[in-house]
Amino acid sequence: MNISLPALLSQLLLGLVNGSFYAILSLGLAVIFGLLNVINFAHGALFMLGAVLTWMAMEYFGINYWVMLIAAPVVIGIFGVVIERLLLRWIYKLDHLYGLLLTLGLTLLIEGVFRSIYGVSGLPYDAPDALSSATDLGFMVLPNYRAWVVVASLVVCFATWYVIEKTRIGAYLRAGTENPRLVEAFGVNVPLMITLTYAFGAGLAAFAGVLAAPVIQVSPLMGQNLIIVVFAVVVIGGMGSIMGAILTGLGLGVIEGLTKVFYPEASSTVVFVIMVIVLLIRPAGLFGKEK
Repeated sequence: MNISLPALLSQLLLGLVNGSFYAILSLGLAVIFGLLNVINFAHGALFMLGAVLTWMAMEYFGINYWVMLIAAPVVIGIFGVVIERLLLRWIYKLDHLYGLLLTLGLTLLIEGVFRSIYGVSGLPYDAPDALSSATDLGFMVLPNYRAWVVVASLVVCFATWYVIEKTRIGAYLRAGTENPRLVEAFGVNVPLMITLTYAFGAGLAAFAGVLAAPVIQVSPLMGQNLIIVVFAVVVIGGMGSIMGAILTGLGLGVIEGLTKVFYPEASSTVVFVIMVIVLLIRPAGLFGKEK
């Protein structure tokens, strides 16, 4: 098979764009699981809500993309507070299966509501004017918006990693999940900290949804297929590993892009093949801690 260098490089860049979505979504999942010990299947629905809320703001109120890039994560984060306070707080000490089933049911409910209103066809959302042009790289013409997606995702992902792993706030978060009574003895409100952690994870999903709106047609079902791949990314990287989620998401996006060049038929399954191989060799994931 003769593959030209421009075609190979263009697929690498497109794979990096997909990997950026995988990274930021799997990061939200890893934060919630690592700090709350909940398998949040509702993450795909929160991703969809971020995109749909952005479309609704533009369609009904004329609010632009840049405002929604901040507003949508805040609104969905507040919605995450409601979810955590009313539902999730009752299942923290139960088996992981209860959290999975609860968030799965919540996902079906949210998707069902929006599907009954907007149907399943895609809702178009154009990229902002400042990013609507493209840059000629010689081997391909790269839409500026896709470059923005990569940059914005990397900044948010590594800023999140730094806060959780390198700051006092992150130390309290990690300690609060392992020994909440000890952390409370230092005057930290652990239940509030847990609530805000889930809200932050929900906000990350919404942020990814806003980024995705001009790339993937906005639809009530847009999170379904993506979230399955993202769960595979989290498992490969290691459940609860922040850096594992980021690096694995980016890496698998690139691998998926290369697969489309050399063996297109396997591009939709290559992530799951890698997941099986990793679990056979290292059940805790590439960056996970063996118990």
